[in-house]
Amino acid sequence: MNTALQERYERHARLLPLLAAEAAAEAPPGGAVEAADVEQAVWLRLLELPAAPAEPVRWLRGAVRAEARRAARAGLGARPRRSAPAGLGADPHQPAGAGAGAEDLALAAERRAAIGDVVRALPGRCPQLVSALMSRSDLTYREISRELGISQGSLGPLRSRCLGCLRSLLKSRVGIPVVRGNAR
Repeated sequence: MNTALQERYERHARLLPLLAAEAAAEAPPGGAVEAADVEQAVWLRLLELPAAPAEPVRWLRGAVRAEARRAARAGLGARPRRSAPAGLGADPHQPAGAGAGAEDLALAAERRAAIGDVVRALPGRCPQLVSALMSRSDLTYREISRELGISQGSLGPLRSRCLGCLRSLLKSRVGIPVVRGNAR
């Protein structure tokens, strides 16, 4: 083994238990991502760094989360899916793929604009919360609470109320059929 690589390995060896625990937490068994794959990718990134991170624990946690999300997104394309609605690709944030026609792209853009209009019509802090939840950044509750200045514990109840308002608005504008029983 290269002596520089050996030195890096020894410098970061104390992080191995934390890396294993973080990878296991971000990639639970039976999920789309294997914890060992996340662990290996982050360990390789750590060893490739020219210098040790200033805050190795924080860097490691962020790198594990980012790698798990990246691997999950990459793995989603490999799994079989039901066909997407006309005008939308498998990812609801993306228009249909390269084979999409101009009409499909226009319809997808129109749908996104309509959803944006309904979200902006929500009361109070709901537009900011729903926008953060729909963000391509895939923010965690901690990041959303910091961004919006709301305690993390109140995000769940606020989210529930906001989604209830969104349902009501959509029912009034689109005429979604009423579901009998305990609808979620």
